[in-house]
Amino acid sequence: MSKIARIALGQFNPCLGDIMGNIEKIKDFINTAKDYKADIIAFPELAITGYPPEDLLLRPQFIDDNINALMSLARNVDDIIAIVGFVDSSDDIYNALAVIHKKEIIHRYHKIFLPTYSVFDEDRYFKAGNSCPIIKTNDFSFGVNICEDIWHPNGPSYWQSLSGAELIININASPFYAGKSDFKKKMLCTRANDYLVYIAHVNSFGGQDELVFDGGSMIIDCGGNIIAEARRFDEDLLIADIDLGDVYNKRLHDPRRRKRNAFNTLYPIETILINNKSISRKKPRINIVPVQTQCSIEEEIYNALVIGTRDYVKKNSFQKVCIGLSGGIDSSLTAKIAVDALGADNVLGVLMPSRFTSQESIEDANELAQRLKIKSIELSIMDIFDAYLSTLSKVFENLKTDLTEENLQARIRGNILMALSNKFNYLVLTTGNKSELSVGYATLYGDMAGGFAVLKDLSKTMVYKICHWINDSSGQIVIPKRVLTKEPTAELRENQKDSDSLPPYDELDIIIEFYIEQDRTISEIIDLSKINPNTVIKTIKMIDQSEYKRRQSPPGVKISQRAFGRDRRYPITNRYHKISDRTENLTKSSGKGW
Repeated sequence: MSKIARIALGQFNPCLGDIMGNIEKIKDFINTAKDYKADIIAFPELAITGYPPEDLLLRPQFIDDNINALMSLARNVDDIIAIVGFVDSSDDIYNALAVIHKKEIIHRYHKIFLPTYSVFDEDRYFKAGNSCPIIKTNDFSFGVNICEDIWHPNGPSYWQSLSGAELIININASPFYAGKSDFKKKMLCTRANDYLVYIAHVNSFGGQDELVFDGGSMIIDCGGNIIAEARRFDEDLLIADIDLGDVYNKRLHDPRRRKRNAFNTLYPIETILINNKSISRKKPRINIVPVQTQCSIEEEIYNALVIGTRDYVKKNSFQKVCIGLSGGIDSSLTAKIAVDALGADNVLGVLMPSRFTSQESIEDANELAQRLKIKSIELSIMDIFDAYLSTLSKVFENLKTDLTEENLQARIRGNILMALSNKFNYLVLTTGNKSELSVGYATLYGDMAGGFAVLKDLSKTMVYKICHWINDSSGQIVIPKRVLTKEPTAELRENQKDSDSLPPYDELDIIIEFYIEQDRTISEIIDLSKINPNTVIKTIKMIDQSEYKRRQSPPGVKISQRAFGRDRRYPITNRYHKISDRTENLTKSSGKGW
């Protein structure tokens, strides 16, 4: 027998701390869902406050304001059932959701599994819940839980399904990293098939400091098939009809459930009754075609960089940005991302040539600005550099020219960009990538000076891949051809090349992947990468010694599983540099590194 329920998932972009602004968006989504005659609408984790609120949760007024906003919202919810994430407070504070119906909060669920890995630190703030509800309407039963709760195979969803739930509504603020979407889909489809339930998974969208939430909310049937999927990297209201009669039929044919005992649950099951009459079966069915969200890794990462940049700039009340254009690939990609995030009229490119800047670099920077249709200005640093050298000449007398003079140029450029920022209220976007930042190939208070590091978590090899993808996917030259083919250089001395100071980027990025993202030992890296042992050891020493620089770099978009800052928290003062006897022997017999 068919039991049709119409489910709506409100995937929206909250602004952290803008409690009333978030409430207004939630109301708009509810009203639209009512127009579609939805029975239930669910919103993301901590939708009222935004996620993650971090130490705002230590301010009692913040918690009170969010609860008062929830009460205000409840008075605007009538026939539809609304599920909204908020911060609850009783004996402690909880990451919670409210089930609202007929202007009343009929249940408050507290998140049970509080993540404390990667970017998460929920044990610092919240107390864990210890019970999970079954919500029974006149027509069907459903369970609710929050984000991490569904990642555990023996978690609340399992026990809710054994206790009769035909649908699990799981609300999320699940941060993006490259490749996570496919992994998450496989996990959720497995849960739906194992538990023989429908799963409605709603995710947040938008940028919050370093984090990006990519949306991709979805509804999965009890056979583990995605039947409807919201857009990624955009706000969306996903609406679909689901036939919960399928759950009963599936369960009749699957004897596994009979071997399990729902009465010996890990968590108390609370039954909540809602006296409503579903009107779904009395209206025409909605036929939703699932949104096809398959995209290349380059497109996925690029979208995250654009959203992260746009929301960081706008949510921090900036309108315009400025970027130092060098004619190189990193500044070219940063400028392209800025244009797509904010519009060409809101991006200023600044060329700051020195005596070491090639004519080709100036031409490439100007060509990029023309192709992106951004305003650009040229401010030579030669007179300022000469003034610095003159001022320091007596102090530096009889000393060789070295890295000091190179860094002076980068710091002059940083000063110029910050002056423009102060005068015209531009946010300065830095252009360094993860490969450079990993080994300290950057200048403190120079090219690291700025408000947001767009490419902070992007390897140099991925920078090239994305730039090629931009040109290929657009069918035209956006990033100038020479930018893609010339050898990388900082142009801070005559004939300088990155390869003078670093191993080839394809080798460097492999070492970074193994050491930073996988925590491999030096011996393992040498064995797995087949890279010269001296190169591996020198690179790892540079990584370890550069932590003090990385701590002073601006925030940037997280796109990997192990980003600097929120993910990888390494001590600055640290003398643990373990090199095994085997590795010592390898380096002695292997000759020179790069």
